[in-house]
Amino acid sequence: AKSLLAFLSAQCCTAAFVILLFTRFWLLSALYAVWWVIDREKPRKGGRRIRVLQNCVVWRYMRDYFPITLEKTVDLDPRKNYLLGFHPHGVLAAGAFLNFCTEASGFSTLFPGITPHLMMLSLWFRVPFFRDYLMSGGLVSSDKESASYVLQKPEGGNLLAIIVGGAQEALDARPGSCTLLLRKRKGFVRLAIQHGTPLVPAFSFGENDLFDQVRNPKGSWLRWLQHRLQRVMGISLPLFHARGIFQYNFGVIPYRRPICTVVGKPIPVQKKYRPSEEEVDEVHQQYLNELSKLFEQHKAKYNIPEDRHLEFI
Repeated sequence: AKSLLAFLSAQCCTAAFVILLFTRFWLLSALYAVWWVIDREKPRKGGRRIRVLQNCVVWRYMRDYFPITLEKTVDLDPRKNYLLGFHPHGVLAAGAFLNFCTEASGFSTLFPGITPHLMMLSLWFRVPFFRDYLMSGGLVSSDKESASYVLQKPEGGNLLAIIVGGAQEALDARPGSCTLLLRKRKGFVRLAIQHGTPLVPAFSFGENDLFDQVRNPKGSWLRWLQHRLQRVMGISLPLFHARGIFQYNFGVIPYRRPICTVVGKPIPVQKKYRPSEEEVDEVHQQYLNELSKLFEQHKAKYNIPEDRHLEFI
């Protein structure tokens, strides 16, 4: 859903840019094109958040629809930078967006002095108008240069949030699923070691419960097609359904099910510019252990059965 919404929004913005060129308002698109060239590196340089938009009332309505909440387990030191791993991706990644790109759940109150940045696929920042909307919420380009810029801030106070499972994990997002695409994803760990940045695990309970998804087991033709589209387009297209606007039987509106994103305690990381594979594996395993512990400590509050545990693939 997130990829589909982004795709549709990008198409609308591109169409508006092109159509304006053939109207008496062509100068607007022409001037924006010049600005676009001048400002092209901004998504890799921390973005350009707009507080007024982050505090917009529409995000509070979105928060209350599910509802969505943000819970902290420990304070974060504003003199340090942090790299936060967000799990799971879900279909919509609603918890990640609302908690780290808006003030609807009170991020700045819970973590004073910390500025969150959520990474998003670089291709969306190539779309006119849409790129500026994304940056207004603190979204930044998902490449190494962009991550390094955020994590290198000498005075601290930055939190870089990465949805580690990415678009591929969305293909397994269905109610009750506790499977995370994380076993072989170690790039974020290596990045944290290179910058000496503490790793923060975060689990979003209820994130997978917003939609039902058409069955797509590994080896099926549907899964094969989805993987092919992901490789070509860079985005996944899960076939999902939930409720309608005026009825609850079928539609693409997400179910009204609560989401709570729990932010765990930071894992200290020793800085090393060129860590060995063994060092990366060691920190990665520590991260898996802390994420599992976070899940086990809080799952009872969110009606997850005692015999259900995180599965890493």
